[in-house]
Amino acid sequence: YFLDKSDKYDSRDVERLQQDDKWVENYLIWRHDIVDDTLKMIDESFQWRKEYTVNDLSESVLPKWLFEIGALFLHGYDKEGYKLFWFKVKHHTRDPKQQLDKKKLVAFWLEHYAKRDHGKPLTVVFDMAETGISHIDLDFVRFIVNCFTDYYPNFLTKIVIFEMPWIMNAAFKIVKGWLGPDAISMLKFTNKNDVQEYISGEYLPPHMGGTDSFKYSYPPLVDDDFQTPLCENGPITSEDEHESKEEIDADTKEAGEQNEAQNLNQKKMNSIEQISKSEETDKTEVKPKNAKKALTTFKGPLLHISPAEELYFGSKETGEKKCLIVLTNVTKNVVAFKVRTTAPEKYRVKPSNSSCEPGTSLDIIVSLHGGFSASLQDRFLIMAAEMDQSSGAGVPELTQFWKEVPRTKVMEHRLRCHVIESSKPSSLTLKDNTFNIPAKTNEDLHIQLTHLLQINRRLEEQMNHCLWFQQLSVVLSLLSVTVAAFCFYLAYAQRS
Repeated sequence: YFLDKSDKYDSRDVERLQQDDKWVENYLIWRHDIVDDTLKMIDESFQWRKEYTVNDLSESVLPKWLFEIGALFLHGYDKEGYKLFWFKVKHHTRDPKQQLDKKKLVAFWLEHYAKRDHGKPLTVVFDMAETGISHIDLDFVRFIVNCFTDYYPNFLTKIVIFEMPWIMNAAFKIVKGWLGPDAISMLKFTNKNDVQEYISGEYLPPHMGGTDSFKYSYPPLVDDDFQTPLCENGPITSEDEHESKEEIDADTKEAGEQNEAQNLNQKKMNSIEQISKSEETDKTEVKPKNAKKALTTFKGPLLHISPAEELYFGSKETGEKKCLIVLTNVTKNVVAFKVRTTAPEKYRVKPSNSSCEPGTSLDIIVSLHGGFSASLQDRFLIMAAEMDQSSGAGVPELTQFWKEVPRTKVMEHRLRCHVIESSKPSSLTLKDNTFNIPAKTNEDLHIQLTHLLQINRRLEEQMNHCLWFQQLSVVLSLLSVTVAAFCFYLAYAQRS
């Protein structure tokens, strides 16, 4: 493909394909591990990406009015923790002159999210309230469908269609034909009474029966609504004010001792051996009792962050309330960082706004506050930027630094929450000095099920081939016996 069509691909996509195993894996999963089909999909999507200049799409190259009308945007999460991609159908009208720009807007949002959240799947919501025949645009709908079926592999979890008018039933029968059997099962037709089976009320607007007061506006570009900076000690509620203040004072003192020790050129490696060793030191008290070993590490240009994707909290029954994030400075300069969250009322983060010396590691303790419990919709954002050696690292200096640093020089990495429902620990605590693999996510189980179904299909094909060969062998054997008998008969007849 590369030799025949090298001029039809963007070299950046080719380079990414050679380096990003996850991207290749998503293509394979979406095409059921059939290599020829996977290659065809990559070929088609790469040609499409170059045609639409996907790698160069930005706010500046698209008409401003497209962002202002609010027909497409990302906001909120479904009950499984997947990001919601909203299509406000009432804001869309058919216009051939605007069609290309609107398609590029869809590609812009998908690429923006794919780069930001590393290909985490989306849930698409078609809000069809207050729509009619004038809003039907099958060409645009087909483009959206193709984006998920042909261009962005394994990127779709479900399509939630809210209050589809009866007049559009015929149109959606056509759409089902485009989706194919795998994607059809992802269609969820809902109304005000059952939409909360998939999306909780906190992320639904009032006209859909929810309580989300979010009002779309542009600029700025709609993001995750992270709150920053997240207070180190978190909010204090009236029912546990006395207890929390005592805990905060003790934790602050211990955290101060830890920071002093870390400043004495102490370098920690993110490994099981080092974490186990650190447990024997006097810093054990400030680490969460249920802190889990990060199985993966995000390797950013400024910081390596462990875990790479998820923070594991327990449900109310398990009582696991704390997690550990390890930041490692991989630069030759001091790196300032701060932590933001979508649920600042729930969490305490220590430290939440500080700096990390060159070549050293720093532990961030994230703890649930009071009677709160973690949710799959909760997200954390770690922001980092290099500081000049002459800059101080105190609170005033950091505050001023974040006001002045250009956004282009800020590294961002997002973490989502994972709630462990089982009373059996999916990973042991630091105190136990051993670690197990965390519970499988829905996405992991889906991938495994897909692989099992594919293996089962291949076994069935092999069995069918074996049966066919067996039947062929029987027929050939009977034919051979018949020919041999006929030959013997002819020989006998001649002798007679």
